[in-house]
Amino acid sequence: MLLRLQTQALGGVRAGQGRPLALVLACLLALALAVGGDGPLPSLRLALFNAYQLHLPRQRASGPVQIIAIDEASLKEFGQWPWPRTRLTELIEHINAQQPLAIGLDILMPEPDTTSPEALASRLSPGPLRDSLAALPAYDDVLAAAMRRAPVVLGAAGFAHPEPGTSDALRVWPVHVKVSPSSLPVMRFPQAMSSLPLLQAAARGQGLLSVNLEKGIVRRAPLLGAVGDTLVPALSMELLRVATGSSALEVDADADGVRSVSVGDLHVPTSPDGAVWVNFSAPAMDRYVSALDVMRGRLDPSALQNKIVIVAMTGLGLTDYKTNARGDFMPGVDTHAQMIESFFDGAFLRRPPAMRWIEVAVFGACSLLLVWLLPKLRMLVAVPLGCAIVAGLFGGGALLFARAGLLFDAAAVSCAFGMVGLSLLTSMLTAAVRDRKQSERALQVARVSAAKTAGELGAARRIQMATLPQAALSFPGETRFALEALLEPAREVGGDLYDFFMLDRDRVFFMVGDVSGKGLPASLFMVVAKALSKSIALRGPWEMAAIMNGANRELTRENPEMLFVTSVAGILDAVSGQVFLCNAGHDAPRRLTVDGRVEHLQAADGPPLCVMDDFEYPVQHYQLRAGECLCLTTDGINEAMDEAGNLYGNERLDRLLAALPATAAATPAAVVQAVRDDVRLHVGKAEPSDDLTLLVLRWDGVA
Repeated sequence: MLLRLQTQALGGVRAGQGRPLALVLACLLALALAVGGDGPLPSLRLALFNAYQLHLPRQRASGPVQIIAIDEASLKEFGQWPWPRTRLTELIEHINAQQPLAIGLDILMPEPDTTSPEALASRLSPGPLRDSLAALPAYDDVLAAAMRRAPVVLGAAGFAHPEPGTSDALRVWPVHVKVSPSSLPVMRFPQAMSSLPLLQAAARGQGLLSVNLEKGIVRRAPLLGAVGDTLVPALSMELLRVATGSSALEVDADADGVRSVSVGDLHVPTSPDGAVWVNFSAPAMDRYVSALDVMRGRLDPSALQNKIVIVAMTGLGLTDYKTNARGDFMPGVDTHAQMIESFFDGAFLRRPPAMRWIEVAVFGACSLLLVWLLPKLRMLVAVPLGCAIVAGLFGGGALLFARAGLLFDAAAVSCAFGMVGLSLLTSMLTAAVRDRKQSERALQVARVSAAKTAGELGAARRIQMATLPQAALSFPGETRFALEALLEPAREVGGDLYDFFMLDRDRVFFMVGDVSGKGLPASLFMVVAKALSKSIALRGPWEMAAIMNGANRELTRENPEMLFVTSVAGILDAVSGQVFLCNAGHDAPRRLTVDGRVEHLQAADGPPLCVMDDFEYPVQHYQLRAGECLCLTTDGINEAMDEAGNLYGNERLDRLLAALPATAAATPAAVVQAVRDDVRLHVGKAEPSDDLTLLVLRWDGVA
């Protein structure tokens, strides 16, 4: 009763209990969600966005980018890196022969080629060989000449501190922006490492290779950065500028930062710092082509035509492999290639500034719904409702990601929503604790009342058990059949019943039943059912169908609590051994044959009593052989449970009955005792779960 009172206190707490505190907390959490940047739970937010990328990867609609990989096979064929600039020249010429839109070099060449003729000549003593080498063209000049004939874009790496080979001067192409470049909150580097000025002059563009690493993972990449006060586009945007033949990049920016970066007809929305969330696809190995295949002419002549080509080192030990948001460990150049692909496909990932206000609004709506509903609902309803709202938040975020490329932070909203729910629940628990003393006082009163009731129930048990007939006294001098029955209520009083009596000098009526429910209501209905059934049977006609149908009609008429009874009843002709049975929704009786077999009779062929008042129950007919038994049970036997919750079961009962001595030697009393002992052995110290009822009838024949 105390548990029930506490549950009621939690589920039906006063409507206003805890609401003010929950509303104040909701306002504070809404302010935290409204803060810009990565929010109050950055790690959780990034983990959620990673999950979106992993389970809903971008589907490749086009393949505009081809990566020429200086891989292990290329290094094995042409020697270790760095290659002579003439080898790189040969590679560029092979690529350019297929007329690509742009060629990006994810390679830095800040120093002259040490294998160039003039470099070798400077290390020789004066003589004809030195003069011959000095007369040859420099390899850097050869490479620069090849670059002038091709749409080459060089890469540059930003450095936070001056290093050997870095400079604050870069050759860049125009970037048009209406605000001061120094006011933009883009990624800035004091210096950068780039290729030789000779090569920069020969190229048609130059872009930054640097990307943002967040705990070692690539999720966002800048489209625009700055070296000193000079705006420098990312390699991906510079390749697109050269590929489209545009003369400059257009940057839409204001005092709040960058809004978008445009080249030609392409407009890429960005965050205020000029970066984008990279929309990754699953790893695509067809994006990579070995430089060896290009140099050997094994590539389809049109494989690179009208494509953006990026030359990059992918051999082990030559490049920095990076983990992207999907968890794929890929070369850094893969990020630039995937960015260009996503731009071509229009598959942008966006988290506009307004998104955090949408999250605040969604959180506010969910919280207000929770604050309004939770105090009105039972916990068994409120908890699933809260879980459904959280599932809806995550499902909605996944849908926005898949359909519109929008990044909705369902994780932070759900956590904040959960905190409001916990706050409200805590207030409700506090109210329950305050009400507990009242519950305990009520419990004391209930205990006194229960003690009185226990005494009354004890008397009721004695009266109920006294109404059951005793087999030893019911058939004095009877030799044609033997009968034994047992009923053990699980509580003080029970809802099971059995009965047996003579209809005339040759026919015996017997029945077993189980009333729905337990306790006092079931026991009262049990007495009524037993009395009505006996009255109808004794009034006649003495036919099984008439008795069962009459009992069903009478019980249905006098049944205000809408209880029902499963029952099996029968008449045994003591002279012939014929048995007539009606089964109203009860377990099928068992026949114990003289050779030790256990046969299950026909299952129930009618509903329980009091379910359908006009149902006509069919009659089953059986012929017993002398020495055969009928065994009638209720579900209190097969559903008896031990301390671990294991059921006794029908199979164990069948094995026990089959193992008994031949029925001619095993009296009904012995069968009942064996079943009773085995069920008690199974139950052990566990509390009885149901009433235990058993009736065994053996026909011995006429002497």
